[in-house]
Parts: sequence; structure tokens; C-alpha cells
Amino acid sequence: MNANDLRSGMVIKHNGELFSIHKAEHRTPGNLRAFVQAKMRNLRTGALADHRFRSEDNVERAVIDEAEMQYLYSDGDSYYFMNTKTYEQFHLHKDIVGDRAQFMMPDVILKIDFFEGRPIDVALPASVDLKVVETEPGIKGASATNVTKAAKMETGLIVQVPPFINEGEIIRIDTSNGNYLARAS
Repeated sequence: MNANDLRSGMVIKHNGELFSIHKAEHRTPGNLRAFVQAKMRNLRTGALADHRFRSEDNVERAVIDEAEMQYLYSDGDSYYFMNTKTYEQFHLHKDIVGDRAQFMMPDVILKIDFFEGRPIDVALPASVDLKVVETEPGIKGASATNVTKAAKMETGLIVQVPPFINEGEIIRIDTSNGNYLARAS
């Protein structure tokens, strides 16, 4: 495909590596030739990179398969998953999972992306429900302020929560930014 067709969310093969496109802007500076400025994430290392493609460059789009998986457990270096349809189990190294491990509890259903039969990326659900294991005592009637306090979740994640949240409560957290959304019922 042509570099002008790059869009957010696409996965491409560039310099022998797989990259997920986060942002692609077509630019035409004055009397110079047009180009596409792309911000992309290396799916193997997780590193963000900026690359400038000439508008006439050809880019190879990667064919990605997606499967629904259930997270089972972690043994420190690896995270184990099971395909919910075939019951096949496999593991991903902690480098691939990265910071997303803080949102994963056993039995959570998520999507795993595969390239040529090899797992390459984990897609979390939009929000997860986690239990607060450590925080300062709650303040009754403090729901009208925008003051927050730190709370430690059962996975080790630290989230800023309203002052009325207590230890033992289950809260809903946005996985895209790690922010508190609401109490989970």
C-alpha cells in the first residue's frame, strides 16, 4: 500500500520489524515534496519511534489475526493464556506484556494479536475492576471535592481515587490511562 494510506491502528512491517501506527499525518511543506509523518510503536520492543515516509513510498501492511484469550497466571517472567475456543495454552514474555500486566487479573478475557502464528500484542478491555488493598481511611461526605488520594490495587497498580474509597472496595479503572472511573457494583 502507499504511505498516504497509513491510518491509526494499522500494523505495518518496516525494516523487518512490526510497528503499530499511533498517528499518521500527511504534510506538504511549501514548495517541498509531500511526506507522511508517522508515530509508531515497535510491537517487539514497545519503543515509540517517529518516521518520515515519502508520499510515494510503498509500505507493507501486516496481516494480523486476533483471538479471544483468557489470562490464567504469571510465573514471574511469563504470562500464561488460554484460547477460549480451542483451550490451547501459550505464554508471553513479560517484555511483550509490559505495563499492561498491572491491569490483568486471572480469568480476565482479552484479545491477543498474532502475526504468522506468533503472539505479538495484548489488547486489554476498555476497563477493569480491581480491589483496593491499601489506601488511607475514607472520609464520609467527601464526594463533592476534586481531591484525590493514592490507592494500591491487588495487582500493585497505584491509582488516584476520591477520598470516600476505602480498602476492600472494588473499583473500575480505565485501562487506556489508569484513571479511576467508578465504584464497581
